Amino acid sequence: MISVDGLTVDFGGFTLFDDISFVVNKKDRIALVGKNGAGKSTMLKIFAGLQPPASGAVTIPKDVTVGYLPQQMKVADGHTVKEEAERAFEHIHALEKEIEKLNNELAERTDYESESYHNLIDRLTRKTEFFQMMGGNNYVADLERTLMGLGFTRSDFSRPTSEFSGGWRMRIELAKLLLARPDVLLLDEPTNHLDIESIQWLENFIATRANAVILVSHDRAFIDNTTFRTIEIELGKIYDYKVRYSDYLALRKERREQQLRAYENQQKKIADTEAFIERFRYKATKAVQVQSRIKQLEKVERIEVDDVDNASLNLKFPPAPRSGSYPVVIEDVARRYGAHVVFEQVTFTINRGDKVAFVGKNGEGKSTLVKCIMDEITYEGKLQLGHNVKTGYFAQNQAQLLDEKLTVFDTIDYVAQGDIRTRIRDILGAFMFGGEASDKKVGVLSGGERSRLAMIRLLLNPVNLLILDEPTNHLDMRSKDVLKSALKEFDGTVIVVSHDREFLDGLVDKVYEFGNKRVTEHLGGIYEFLERKKMESLRELELSTPQKTLPGEGGGQPAPNKLSYEARKELGKAIRKTEKAITEAENKIAGLEKAVKRLEARLATPEEASNASLYNEYSEVKKELSDTMDKWAELTIELEELNTQSS
Repeated sequence: MISVDGLTVDFGGFTLFDDISFVVNKKDRIALVGKNGAGKSTMLKIFAGLQPPASGAVTIPKDVTVGYLPQQMKVADGHTVKEEAERAFEHIHALEKEIEKLNNELAERTDYESESYHNLIDRLTRKTEFFQMMGGNNYVADLERTLMGLGFTRSDFSRPTSEFSGGWRMRIELAKLLLARPDVLLLDEPTNHLDIESIQWLENFIATRANAVILVSHDRAFIDNTTFRTIEIELGKIYDYKVRYSDYLALRKERREQQLRAYENQQKKIADTEAFIERFRYKATKAVQVQSRIKQLEKVERIEVDDVDNASLNLKFPPAPRSGSYPVVIEDVARRYGAHVVFEQVTFTINRGDKVAFVGKNGEGKSTLVKCIMDEITYEGKLQLGHNVKTGYFAQNQAQLLDEKLTVFDTIDYVAQGDIRTRIRDILGAFMFGGEASDKKVGVLSGGERSRLAMIRLLLNPVNLLILDEPTNHLDMRSKDVLKSALKEFDGTVIVVSHDREFLDGLVDKVYEFGNKRVTEHLGGIYEFLERKKMESLRELELSTPQKTLPGEGGGQPAPNKLSYEARKELGKAIRKTEKAITEAENKIAGLEKAVKRLEARLATPEEASNASLYNEYSEVKKELSDTMDKWAELTIELEELNTQSS
């Protein structure tokens, strides 16, 4: 679908891409990877037609549609959430008006036998069929399902977009993009503004309903679950791996070892040649050989090796004073904004040395409770920090507190203590401030760069309670490895608000789930929590909804049902039939998902990668999975409506 041929891009005197070529095929799921600044976002902009190459060509057929979600964008206000999302269907609305116009024209005509009348009927028929094919009558259900999958509630649909934060407005833009169903979907860090449940929904959407996808993400679990081809950009070249990201890492390690061996061998040969030239440069009898060696050196294509991977840097927190046994004690805490309850009846204790995660949908109060712990906002109930607790707090606004007149290096040098001061440049390099970047003034840094710098300052302060609110949003994978390794070795207490499952995996041993105005404690790691949640949701679907009790009544007394006995009997049958259909759909989905994984594993192998019949089988299974999931969604909505009638 997209052909890249001899692409070269120069940027500020630096060659970003140097004569690279590759092809994007239908249904490809590609992860673009590489260091920050390697050119991943630039590649997406070129595909989106927003930036021209210096030379070479990117060829996209005219009938291929491209949808692009950048990291940052200006979003328009003036509409409700639903109205803004409906703009994805402007082509359908235009077609609907055209069909209405043709119908009106047809109704006014009386020349039933004329050729023009029959031509008009043909046009109307074609337009109507095309309208149906594009899902003209079903787009509202698709729109609502997509918005709810990305975390919006039905009550949000009628709210103006201006009431939402930048992160939520990015979700609206993502919804519009997904609803438009482009042939090629370009996503630049799509998970930065999503919670865990929305990320899982997006993973499922990409796996079952998207066409070709090219994405950039620092969320390893996300790209491993959504892509099966990995293109690495390194030193202006690309390396194309027909495998998932986790398999690419192993192959890349092998390639890097081979690259290093070839580089070392070449350096030895160059050194030997230069030594020969220097030794015999002034001997007339060796003049021919010397000139020959000089020409050989000029023709040598130098092997380049990317900078040393600083992810292996062993960064340790400085020693901190020992805190009391219970750094955080919370009893019956509530937070309200007027009549709106964020959470209430929150009670739990965090022990010394605990590493815990706060998770849940955005807006359920994770960051609010962190602010309560930091005593930044008022609350009801008892919240107490333990004896000798020294807190280190990272939030996005921490970046605004940095001194803009200092350089990056000086900002860290002023807080570093002991032998860590000898390794400041290594630490800065691990967090993408290598080379000249360490001499930049803080005042010229972007928001993301300031956040990373604030994170480094925090890592070097002696504290025993670390509270990190979305710490990985502006970190690349290597920086996240450094941070995660340091946190695992940290002997203090850690609270992390994060949607990054890979980052939380192996780091936290307890999960606090925020939802329905409550906070629920779950023992175990993040993947144990997610597995448990899936099982719970399935059990909830299998159970019929209990009857509601009247206000003020004790448990067990059913509310009076206005339906007749026969009507209740028929309704009960309908509920059981729908529940059975949902169970069958879930079983079918499970089987189809296994089939998809098996086929993807075969397609990832070199011998099967170009197997056309296998690819057709894969496409058919994916379509069946998508249809079944749509059916499951319709059945669950139907069950909700039936249970509401029975209440």
